[in-house]
This record gives sequence, structure tokens and C-alpha cells, in this order.
Amino acid sequence: MPAWVAQPFRLRRWLRRTTVALAEVVRAAVVAACVLAAVACGTPPPQAISSSGAVFTPARATLSEATRDFFGIRPKADQPIPFPHKTHIAKGLTCTDYCHESVTKGPVAGLPSIKTCMICHDAIATDKPLIQQVANLQKSGRDLAWQRVYGYPNESHVRFNHAPHIRANVECSTCHGPIAEQTVAERNVNLTMGFCVNCHKQKNASNDCLTCHY
Repeated sequence: MPAWVAQPFRLRRWLRRTTVALAEVVRAAVVAACVLAAVACGTPPPQAISSSGAVFTPARATLSEATRDFFGIRPKADQPIPFPHKTHIAKGLTCTDYCHESVTKGPVAGLPSIKTCMICHDAIATDKPLIQQVANLQKSGRDLAWQRVYGYPNESHVRFNHAPHIRANVECSTCHGPIAEQTVAERNVNLTMGFCVNCHKQKNASNDCLTCHY
């Protein structure tokens, strides 16, 4: 092919490829802006799809969910009622009395069912609007749909057993923060691997990988 013919052809091919590449860059920038806006506002952006129409985040339905999962950003737990921890602790109750009684027996601390709440509140503070709300839930046959405040990503393969920590006299506040001073439970402590490893060193507990990971 003569050079005078080949040069415009190569130029057009280069321009076409450059245009496609720039379009992909702009598209990625728009998607990234949507994700940042979603993370900041707490609302998921439109579903991220490829040019073929297939979702390109294999583990999550949207790019927002995948990004949150990757960076460990968890939504704030929305509890069915604003359980006042501070009020119950002030009355002399402890975490293990009724609400989290499984904590001394195994890995899961347990969450109180509506029946547990009504053991006391069938007769105590029955004039309070919050207690009346709980009583009405029980009458309707529904339970309290508590949401977990703490937890580890599945890919971490972490198993946390409450019972041995209680036996080692580790205070609940060590991992859960000043719950006794709060109303609704919040994620007060960032339970990173470094946090756990440092605590194990201080307590002379094993830091073997299989102690926490499976």
C-alpha cells in the first residue's frame, strides 16, 4: 500500500482507538463519581453494567455494594427499637443477665427475643410508649428483628468465640466500647486484625493463625 494511502488509514485507526479509550476513561470516571456520591450519601448508584449488559461485579449486584465490601464500609445498623442500654445498666442489669446470656456458653452472644423482653416488661414500665410498642409486637406474633452491629467479612474467615474471652475476664467494653453509656448499640471499636493481635499479646494468648482463622 502506498505511503500516502497508508498514513491517513493509520491516523484514522489511531483516532478511532483513542476515542474508544477516552470514552472508557470518561465512563469509568462517571461510575467512580457515582460510587463516591453513594458512599457519601448512603444511597446506591444505578447498577453498574458492562457494554454487553452483564453485571461486572461478580459478587455483588451493584458497583456500590462491591466498593463498600472491598473497603469494609458497613451500613449503620437500623434496629427495630432504640434499646436503651444505659437505662438497663443503671438498673443493675449486666450484659449476661438476660439479653446476651449465651455469651458465657459459646461463640455467639445471642440477642434477646421479644419474649425475653416481656419477662420483665409484662409488669415493669408498661406505661412507657416504647414498652407498649414492644408489647404490641408480641401480640401481633412478630419478633424483634435485631441487626448485627459487629461482624467480620466472609473472606476474612474469622471465628470469634465469646465464651473463652469471658472466662479470661475480658470486659465486654474492650471490644464493644462504652455500651453502658449509650442507648442504641453502635460500632465503637474498629476490630481490625492488629487490634486483636495486640490484645492477645497483652493477655499472653496464642497468636497462631488457626486460633482465629479457619
